[in-house]
Amino acid sequence: MSSRGEPTVPALCIRPSTGAAEYPALVEIWRSAVDATHDFLADAHRDEIESRLQSDYFPAVTLSVAELDGEPVGFSGVLDSNLEMLFVDATRRGAGIGTALLNHAITERGVAKVDVNEQNVSAADFYAHRGFEVVGRSETDEAGRPYPLLHMKLNEPS
Repeated sequence: MSSRGEPTVPALCIRPSTGAAEYPALVEIWRSAVDATHDFLADAHRDEIESRLQSDYFPAVTLSVAELDGEPVGFSGVLDSNLEMLFVDATRRGAGIGTALLNHAITERGVAKVDVNEQNVSAADFYAHRGFEVVGRSETDEAGRPYPLLHMKLNEPS
């Protein structure tokens, strides 16, 4: 409680990843988010991607972690000007964490592009509502799996 008797709201902190020691916690966030939003993803493909997060995918990007009260609740990964990943724990969806991570990626990491699974309509809408527009489409994901991608680019301010 604050000094005026109001409940205190934990402050969201976005920080650089501390590295491999926190990868297991990030994998848990990833799995929670994917289970909640990627119902189109075959179990075998989900498991294959999950098995490569710590060894291949996390080390390849600049990771930023969102935390509340010292607990990781979401993360983003950026490579060059591309947002390669943004995931929020399913129990924390809708609380502004994804927007905060995206804003951080844009302002601090220079993000201007993102690829989104076409079947993940909520993610495509999330980016569209934050200034991204579809500029292309691929029939498969980057690994050739049967999940079309929407290529989105941040609109330049007018």
